[in-house]
Amino acid sequence: MILWLWLCWGFSTSAGQPDSELMARYLEEKLMADYSIMEQVARRVPRQAKFLQRLETRPRMSEFTVRSTIISRYAFTTVSCTMVNSGSEAREAVFEMQIPAAAFISNFTMSIGNKTYYGEVTGKEKKHSSDDKARDKKPPSPADGRENGYETFKASVFIPRKMQAKFLLHYEELLQRRLGKYEYTVSIRPQQLVGRLRVEVNILENSGIVSLEVPPLQNSKHKGNGKVEGDVSPPPSTVVGHTKTLAKVTFNPSVVEQTRIARNGILGDFIIRYDVKRELSIGDVQILNGYFVHYFAPTDLPPLPKNVVFVLDSSASMVGTKLKQTKEALFTILQDLRPEDHFNIIGFSNRIKVWQQDRLVPVTPNNIRDAKKYIHNMSPTGGTNINGALQTGAKLLNDYIAQNDIDARTVSLIIFLTDGRPTVGETQSSKILSNTKDAIRDKFCLFTIGIGNDVDQKLLERMALENCGMTRHFQEDEDAASHLKGFYDEIGTPLLSDIRVDYPEDNVEQVTQNFFPNYFNGSEIIIAGKLINRTSDSLHVEVTASNSKKYILLKTDVAIDLPSRNDIRGVPGLEDGKGDKNYIERAWSYLTIKELLNSRLKTDDNQEKDYLTEKAKSMALTYNFVTPFTVLKMREAGLHSEPPQEDFITPSTDGIGEKLQSLQGHKAPPGIHRQQDKQRIKISKTSADGDPHFVIDFPSSKFSVCFNIDGEPGDILRLVSDHKESGVTVNGKLIGAPAPPNGHKKHRTYFNTITILSNKPVRSYLEITPKRIILDDGERLLLSCDRSAVVRSSSLEVSISANSNITVTIRDSISFVILIHHYKKPAPYQRDHLGFYISNSKGLSSDSHGLLGQFLNHEVKLLQESLNTSRQQVGQNQTEALKPNPTNTLKVKGRLVPVVWKQRRIYNGQQEVDCWFAKNSADKLIDGSYKDYLASHPFDTGTSFGTINNV
Repeated sequence: MILWLWLCWGFSTSAGQPDSELMARYLEEKLMADYSIMEQVARRVPRQAKFLQRLETRPRMSEFTVRSTIISRYAFTTVSCTMVNSGSEAREAVFEMQIPAAAFISNFTMSIGNKTYYGEVTGKEKKHSSDDKARDKKPPSPADGRENGYETFKASVFIPRKMQAKFLLHYEELLQRRLGKYEYTVSIRPQQLVGRLRVEVNILENSGIVSLEVPPLQNSKHKGNGKVEGDVSPPPSTVVGHTKTLAKVTFNPSVVEQTRIARNGILGDFIIRYDVKRELSIGDVQILNGYFVHYFAPTDLPPLPKNVVFVLDSSASMVGTKLKQTKEALFTILQDLRPEDHFNIIGFSNRIKVWQQDRLVPVTPNNIRDAKKYIHNMSPTGGTNINGALQTGAKLLNDYIAQNDIDARTVSLIIFLTDGRPTVGETQSSKILSNTKDAIRDKFCLFTIGIGNDVDQKLLERMALENCGMTRHFQEDEDAASHLKGFYDEIGTPLLSDIRVDYPEDNVEQVTQNFFPNYFNGSEIIIAGKLINRTSDSLHVEVTASNSKKYILLKTDVAIDLPSRNDIRGVPGLEDGKGDKNYIERAWSYLTIKELLNSRLKTDDNQEKDYLTEKAKSMALTYNFVTPFTVLKMREAGLHSEPPQEDFITPSTDGIGEKLQSLQGHKAPPGIHRQQDKQRIKISKTSADGDPHFVIDFPSSKFSVCFNIDGEPGDILRLVSDHKESGVTVNGKLIGAPAPPNGHKKHRTYFNTITILSNKPVRSYLEITPKRIILDDGERLLLSCDRSAVVRSSSLEVSISANSNITVTIRDSISFVILIHHYKKPAPYQRDHLGFYISNSKGLSSDSHGLLGQFLNHEVKLLQESLNTSRQQVGQNQTEALKPNPTNTLKVKGRLVPVVWKQRRIYNGQQEVDCWFAKNSADKLIDGSYKDYLASHPFDTGTSFGTINNV
């Protein structure tokens, strides 16, 4: 049998076409059987294995494992690699790992034979001429090579004969949300087939995990904008499982499966994409042991209009694929512009050519067609005048903003693309930077794109940082068209502008960036900080922003839970000190160091640069991060040191609700008293609330009138009708509930929807329910009633007091207050419902009508029917004396209405109202009958009986 295998193997080899799958199966069997190097040395090695060992000139990788835990977007990753030298002499082994450029290495350990070396993060010293080199190893480098979005960590050692080396690399990163997804990537490029290859990723998101996907393995050159064409199934041997808040993804290919993917051991990028549940609110605020992190990514917002200038390099170096792919991307981008956007295009080389002189044009089919023709005719020639192109683009945009009636809430931006360095005009980087900043003057943002290896990426990065933009760099042989489109998709849909997140100054300190010029759809704003007062039971948060024609203020008090409830040290898998790592504190330190590095990059002041360097270095040393100002030095451990062990965080489902809590806005944990956001508001008694009970206040007469309406479930009642004059209409829709036991009614009715319509100066409407509010003034906005917020436009303001009330103010002269009634344990006859109160009616006309509106500008008289049937008018001060008399009468528009004295409770039962009650569904009190006030639909603006209008 052995001879047969030898002959077959020899035949395949001599033919020059080895059976790779057969070899892989053999390797798999041998690697799994001989995993322990000591057992392998002691065991008799078959001749086939000896033959393979002679062919192999480098140490064999017996194990490659990546284990990661992502807790609330913060990822801890551990890479373990074991290499075996089964040869008869020492051989060099190279451990190489691509890690995300945004990640920080936090630890590195390696064991060679019976010696262990551990990494120590120290401050980087000034370079010296002499360089100490280790005799048996080279120091690891976190950035020996760089690819788009990645850096290469490399360590090389000499492994003695018949020995093994084990490497453990730890790094951390805060995942960024792009195009609506978080993306976690592991580079699997061991350069050879591996006996045991495994990737395990655990995700814990208490907000709830949605849209979890694992696309096929990808080469970074073809990742593009994240959209996978063709096969979208996970890689072979991938197992995905998740609950509402936990997910576990494993990738464990056998040697045979590895061979089918790539015979050279370069499998590609293993990618996991997911998102979390979110809503328009204050965001997700998490607090743990004196630190907090705040994730803000609202949805369901209308996009803001854009003013965009594309500045494109057309110099000679763009010839060929680069210009072709740029044109392809621009054709698609132009097609994605919205009708409310304005744009222009500048092509530059040594000459600067503007498509439309001195203006930005609206997005129309003709303009898009002409723009495509202009781009199609661009030809590569001449040098690269970066400074002149940016000056021209900035002047064009500044002049357009100054000369036109531009809405302050539109977003203006320049998208700049080049493949080279400045060769024409101003070529000094510092001058280009200062000229660009002076030209833009913080009025809009600059987004830069670099293509190829000749581009001055530091210049582009700093230009973007100094002008509130972002930068991207793509390699020349990558799919530039896909990358460009993907980058535009990130910034092409601005939803909010001028976002500011505030916390009480006496409660927090060392807060990261809290003002953001723009928020783009699919992205996320992250703020972190330290708590000063750890004994406080809540943290007040306010977010202000602009959205199109509206100003938005969101506010809430976030409960600060007991430290023991947010401590994750008891979770299984947090052994060896990992549980001591406060992931929120490390997210704060990660963000702070990143901001210090960016600030250092932007400044030209040497003293400030030194200060920022020392501050970043100090924090990096505290948290053991390898940064541009710290270095990883290897130290040999003691004689009896243990080989490095894998320690990684694995969240468990056991008791996770008690160990880790994601506090979202108002949701306070049990046992924590949270101050209620109930506002005492000054409003009149004129209202429709409860079953529904109507109250009309007559201040000049110093009494109130009340009545009931026995409507049917589904009826829509006109409460205020003044569409023709002030343009305001209010309708309320009834829902039904069973009648209380022993009651005289067949059922109860409540308002569950209040619709407020206004057509002056512009059309808008509000649809309010106990749970949510829809505001539509040409752009739809969805708000939750359990979050405090303020939304303000030129003529309308909506103020929400969480779970309490909504105040609607129209043109500062009309105000309505809607009370929210929630039942924690409702009886069968109770329903969550709304109460409608009129706070200010000055802006309503004298012709206003509706069940409430008809009384706002009319007075009634109270009469007493005497015993001798003579009638006398009752004075204002005699009202109290009339209470016991059952024969009182109201005079309303010439009609006599018998009334009785009653007491009503309003304002959630907090206030009693004495009123004269009109029976029989307000018969004779109101104009016409009850049925005359029925609207055909919530948006019916009919102002007279039998007339229906639609807003």
